[in-house]
Parts: sequence; structure tokens; C-alpha cells
Amino acid sequence: MYRTHTCGELTADDAGQEVALCGWVAGRRDHGKLIFIDIRDRSGLTQAVFLPKDAPQAYDMAQGLRSEYVIKVSGRVNRRPANTINPKLPTGEIEVLAGGLEILNPSLNPPFEIAENIDISEEARLKYRYLDLRRKKVFANLALRSNLYKTIRAFLDERGFLECETPILTKSTPEGARDYLVPSRLNPGQFYALPQSPQLFKQILMVSGIERYYQIAKCFRDEDLRADRQPEFTQMDLEMSFVREEEIFSLIEELMQKIFQGLKGLDIAVPFPRLSFAEAQRRFSSDKPDLRNEQHAEFAFAWVVDFPLFKYNREEKRWESEHHPFTAPQDEDLGMLESDPGKVRSRAYDLVLNGAELGSGSIRIHNQELQERVFRVIGIEKEAAYRRFGFLLEAFQYGAPPHGGFAFGIDRLLAILSAQESIREVITFPKTSAGTCPLTSAPSEVDERQLKELGISIRK
Repeated sequence: MYRTHTCGELTADDAGQEVALCGWVAGRRDHGKLIFIDIRDRSGLTQAVFLPKDAPQAYDMAQGLRSEYVIKVSGRVNRRPANTINPKLPTGEIEVLAGGLEILNPSLNPPFEIAENIDISEEARLKYRYLDLRRKKVFANLALRSNLYKTIRAFLDERGFLECETPILTKSTPEGARDYLVPSRLNPGQFYALPQSPQLFKQILMVSGIERYYQIAKCFRDEDLRADRQPEFTQMDLEMSFVREEEIFSLIEELMQKIFQGLKGLDIAVPFPRLSFAEAQRRFSSDKPDLRNEQHAEFAFAWVVDFPLFKYNREEKRWESEHHPFTAPQDEDLGMLESDPGKVRSRAYDLVLNGAELGSGSIRIHNQELQERVFRVIGIEKEAAYRRFGFLLEAFQYGAPPHGGFAFGIDRLLAILSAQESIREVITFPKTSAGTCPLTSAPSEVDERQLKELGISIRK
């Protein structure tokens, strides 16, 4: 075996065992006749001691060790003397009396110390992200992310959901935020788009008879960045056939209970309070109300419902969809669809947590005639609708079931769970606020040959 134990699992019960540990040098202390080395891996840290009389070759090698060298230490587990026990470490009662040392890889002097609570610029942290991730606090956010994924998957698998992937290269449907475009070499002058969400595909999956779909999905939006936005982000996306709002609310509330109990040890009260859009605006002047004071709870959930179906664009003097054009209107408001669009309420709903929009969803339009009426209100005539969304509209003609869904931001939820101000802290390789990656220097120029193959020229 390359190693017998990790650096965080040895205890006093292992005293006398011969072990082999692998990891990074986290610290070195030379006391003349003995050298102490702290060896670290992702599980924790163990102290190894090198004595010249017991292992002269290993002792000589240990004199040359520096921070972040990758090493293998073999030796015997000893109990530490009582006055040297470190109660702050799970391994603090023992040390490894080194008999052998192997340098697996040396390291340059790191640009910053691999330690907690030190002041490092974001540019340096992201440029040397592989070093930043060695810090316990930063690693803990990734471990939390992994545990969140496991919790979501286990919960939805138990309830009959099928995890389905949807395409990353898809068709540009210019509504909402700007698309990221990808030129097609095999189809000169034509472009794919990276998906802003799996919206159209998950509705097609409902037409396909999947009935219960979910995906932890990558999404891409070319928009101005801030603390809770990245050009690429992750959302938990689901869709269900033959459901009404109540069933979706109950499912998401139960999922949030599981998440907060499993990851934070906290009990979340359900059902969540519900406010209409009009009530939220009247009481809080916001559609993202923070109810922590009212509920006496760092976590306060609320559903906001009865959003307007349309909003009026005064500059362009036309109606637009408040959420997206596939959101169903309230049945009792159908008579006002053409005569008074501003009064039509949608079957959309937002989930708000601590004054931030965590996610949103809606009951979708599954009727071809109603979909065409909504398109006409927002100025999309039949020909334009089929040009943009033809593959979905055609699918609707082959027995589309009533369906609805929900999606929430994985990154935003993790930032709240880990008490981070920015979602960059919970993303493995985030971009800066300028949309750049200091680690890879992306975005970057490409060879002229690549541009020629794509039939693209850069206008200076």
C-alpha cells in the first residue's frame, strides 16, 4: 500500500503500529537533535519526529524539507508525553517516530502561507487556486458542496426522479440575459449557444413521458457580474408532470428540511410562509422579503406567488414576460389576456431565503393555443415563435402533459449555508468580478488559424 492511514485518523489506540503516511509538509521545527515535521492531507495533520540515532538517513533528508514538499513518512506510532499533547488536533495524542522518509515531489516556496485567517488578495488566491484549496476553510466549502449533491440525489432518487443530462451546445433563444455563443466550424456563419437554463429541454422531457426529471445543471449567462453572479453557475433543476403548485411546494420544503438537517443540524419549520407579489411589495417594498425578524430565525424561507405574467417595457412600448413566455397564467385571469395584460397573474413562484431569491419555478403552458396567445401579447408572431422555439412547439402537438417545475441556485444556497458573502467562495474555480480566470488567463486570444477555420475575423 502506498499509505496505510490518512493524516487525520491516527489516535492513541494505534500506538505501536507501523504506519505509512503521505501528504504535504505543513510545518518543520528543527530542535537540533530532533526534527518535527507536520504532515498534512485533506483529512488532517499528524506530527512526525526524526531522530538521528534511530534513523540517520531519514533525519538527514528531513533537514532539507520545506513547506509544501510532498512526502511519504513511515514509522511507528508513539503516544506523546502528557505535557506535549495537542488537544486541538484529533491526532494530538500521538506522533509518528519516523524510520523512513521519501520525498515524492519538492515544492517552490509558496506565494502565500497555507494557513487560515491570513490576508490574501483575491487575485492571488484565484491565480494559485490549487494552493488556496489546500487551506482547511476553503476545502470545507467544497466538501459541503459534495455533501449537498449527495443529499439532493438521495432525496430525489427515493421519490422516483430520473437524473437526465441536457445539451450544453444548443440553440440561441434571445430572451432574458445574453447568450454565450459558440461558432460552428462545420456550419460556417452559424452558432450554438450555451444554455442559460435547461428550460426547453426539461419541458420536452415531460412530453417524452419521463414524468419526474432532475439535474444538477451548469448554466451560462453573459451578464454583468456581482457577488452572487458568475458567468457559469450551477442550479438544481427539476420538472414534474401532472402536478399543481402545492405538490411542488411540499417537495421543495421537504428537500430544504433534509438539506438543513443533514448539513447544518438545523430543523426548518414547514410549510413556508406564502406572500403574494402584491403583499410583498406593500409590506416590504420588495419581492424578496427577509422574514428573519418576523420568524425569529441567520434562516427564514418564504414563497412569493401570484406574480404578474407580463411587465411593460416603456422604452420599447411593448409587453414582456415577467419570468419566461412558457409560464402559465392563472385560469381565472385568462379573459384579460388580450384586453388587460397588466392584470393577468402568473402561476410562477419564487423561493426566498433571508432576503435573497434562492430559486423560482412555475406551472408551464402545455396547450398550443394558449401558448400562441401569450406569444402574441409579447409581440412574437407565429412565424417568429416557430423560428425561435419551433422544436418545443412542435413537441407540444404530440400529447404534452400538464407540468411544472422549479430550480434553485446551488451556489447561492451554499454561500448562505457557509456564511460566505460571495458565491465565489463556494465554487471550485470561480471567475473574478471582471469575468476572468487568473489561473488559466481565460478569456484569451486564439490563433489566427483557428479563426480562419471558423470563418471569423476580429474587427479591431
